[in-house]
Amino acid sequence: MSILLRIFRRPDYNSDVTQFIDKLKADRPDLETRQRAGRALLWDKHVDRTAQSEWRAARVAQQPYVYQTGAK
Repeated sequence: MSILLRIFRRPDYNSDVTQFIDKLKADRPDLETRQRAGRALLWDKHVDRTAQSEWRAARVAQQPYVYQTGAK
């Protein structure tokens, strides 16, 4: 390590937030597993690409004025 890096190096610092997260993970070792299960429940979904492309193809274009009932 160069002399400049040794001069400006701060001692090993952990913020309050980092200390809280480390303590939380130590108190609840299954926390990450539960977080991943929650994420899988809401976000990690299999997307059917053919159904999605058919849905987009069947979409009707919106009229310029949304509340217009029809062309007269």
